[in-house]
Amino acid sequence: MTKAQLHERTVDLCGRLIRTRSYSGEEGQIAALIAREMRDLGYDEVRFDACGNVIGCIRGRRPGAKVLLDGHIDTVPVQERERWSFDPFCGTVEGDRMRGRGASDMKGAVAAMLVGAAYFADSCEHDFAGEIYVAGVVYEELFEGVSARRISADVQPDYVIIGEASDLNLKIGQRGRAEIVLETVGKPAHSSNPEQGVNAVKKMMKLLSALEDYKPRRQKELGVAIQELTDIISYPYPGASVVPQKCVATLDRRLLVGDTPESVLASIRSIIERLGAEDTQFTARVDLREESKICYTGETIAARRFFPAWLYGEDDDFVVNCVEALQELGDDPILTHYAFCTNGSHYAGEARIPTVGYGPSPESLAHTIDEYVLVSQLKRCAEGYAALIGALLRTGKR
Repeated sequence: MTKAQLHERTVDLCGRLIRTRSYSGEEGQIAALIAREMRDLGYDEVRFDACGNVIGCIRGRRPGAKVLLDGHIDTVPVQERERWSFDPFCGTVEGDRMRGRGASDMKGAVAAMLVGAAYFADSCEHDFAGEIYVAGVVYEELFEGVSARRISADVQPDYVIIGEASDLNLKIGQRGRAEIVLETVGKPAHSSNPEQGVNAVKKMMKLLSALEDYKPRRQKELGVAIQELTDIISYPYPGASVVPQKCVATLDRRLLVGDTPESVLASIRSIIERLGAEDTQFTARVDLREESKICYTGETIAARRFFPAWLYGEDDDFVVNCVEALQELGDDPILTHYAFCTNGSHYAGEARIPTVGYGPSPESLAHTIDEYVLVSQLKRCAEGYAALIGALLRTGKR
């Protein structure tokens, strides 16, 4: 495969991926397309797991490290279709822009991974030590890192490249995310006689007021551990002439390295205990949200919504080797960190597998109206994946 063929095939594949709608839980059609493409590109093995993740493998002639390229294949839905200036699933090029839902997040990266891995293997006639895996991952938009657990248990990679948008810079960390559920319990009564009940919403207001004193800790690299109220609802709803007997609120917590479910919940539980000691009618509890969804295969995916932060050093050997590989292409990547959550929460945060992020487009284009990826970045990214694969295979096993 020539470099021109690498570029042409990557752009063509990106368009076909965009034209294949793949909302979370509906990835079957795009997974099948990816499997066909892997086989056509000469991958040595293509398989699916129970969740519907599609995993392709290219083997070198000698044993060595395993490098996994992770790209999620689900997208967020198209909202406000009338505000798009083109068909969200057109997958067409206008000027230097490949347009459509998922172009930036992250079908452009998936296309570049699939073709870039094959290009690397072709360029050395498979004369390398190790194995290259490319995974098309389901349900990332709702469960960052959860279906990825199946992949790392199967592949057991030594290194991972996350394809989320990085503007062709290298990401070496990210804040994590937790969804915290608060619940206050009251006593129902007719609203014409409120003194006979206990208003759960008013108790929630007291709890939320106390939580305003939360002092977020900060890490130099990742920033602030934000804790923000995102929704609140009373029960029964609508509450016609009824003092609400329950109120539920959700906090979005951005996690730093070292945060655990226990440490995050402990600070809130201490406030609940204090308020309960001050008010005998105050009853509340806190926990992480638990959620389950059905994959397109029929498999259930479930998790507590706690996705850890992760961070590597600029002088870690595998990071240095990745930087040098991109510099050899003529690029000058900045070492930075993702602002949002990725599958790296599992690979790096849970499994402690050395991980970097690299992909086309700035983070700000994800989930946007009139989403696009620059064709020039898409082509460069395919070359970059090939360079990063070579760098990590040379780094060797951990």
